[in-house]
Amino acid sequence: MTIPDFQSIMLPLLNLFADEQEHSLREIIDSLSETFALSEEERAQLLPSGKQSMFNNRVSWAKTHLTKAGLLKTTKRGYFQITQQGLKVWKEHPPKINNKFLQQFPKFIEFKQNKNSDLNSLDVDDDNKFTTPEEELESAFQKLNQTLASDLIEQIKSGSPRFFEMLVVDLLVKMGYGGTRKDAGQVIGRSGDEGVDGLINEDRLGLDVIYIQAKRWQNPVGRPEIQKFTGALEGFRAKKGIFITSSSFTNDAQEYVERIDKKVILIDGDKLAQLMIEYNVGVSPVVSYEIKKVDLDYFMEE
Repeated sequence: MTIPDFQSIMLPLLNLFADEQEHSLREIIDSLSETFALSEEERAQLLPSGKQSMFNNRVSWAKTHLTKAGLLKTTKRGYFQITQQGLKVWKEHPPKINNKFLQQFPKFIEFKQNKNSDLNSLDVDDDNKFTTPEEELESAFQKLNQTLASDLIEQIKSGSPRFFEMLVVDLLVKMGYGGTRKDAGQVIGRSGDEGVDGLINEDRLGLDVIYIQAKRWQNPVGRPEIQKFTGALEGFRAKKGIFITSSSFTNDAQEYVERIDKKVILIDGDKLAQLMIEYNVGVSPVVSYEIKKVDLDYFMEE
């Protein structure tokens, strides 16, 4: 079964409170996961940011909607209970509860009309809107990053091979390899012979080294190039290597590195662009948004 959208969760959520007892959010999430027969993999699925469970996020928003409509109430830190209005709705056995259904409650409309409302961005007239605000924000963020990554790849491919080598140095240093940029720059792109462009320290103390191959190519890198690189590693008695390209790798190349004993990481143009975005190489922040939530511990009285 797929993870239900937050509107589909509203009615089953209200049903859990029909016993008129207090229930914690954790208890609600566990019970609803059984109601929807979610697998462990579905329970563990995260939002694109990797910061929160998708199902937990949707349950939380369903609870928020019912609370703002006056069907549920907060009783104490982290605990909720059905209201008399909520009990009345439950006894009427509605076929479903969604955004459109909640418009009949003045508290919900009042909250929606509040310009500072965290639900103000939700179109409550649209009962076909299934994503939560976090999901919409993260989806937009992912789309912006995809466009940015595409632009980065174009810039990389239009630059010189020497610039590409410098870019690789900057990225690896930002990721924690090579010590200082000066140290790293002395070993990358030095000669390009014997199938290896250079090497870089795996850690600041230089306890181990990683051999690097950097190719600013337009065409996909095939298995022969990878075999040449791994053969060079053998000549250096090296166990680790990174092959970075501005293009892509063929299936044969990827399957080959999965079968060999040496640890060889392949970084194609798409992965390279994403790493540049993550470590702020060749990009600059334009604007940032900080999402906050209520700190329940702060409101806990002794």
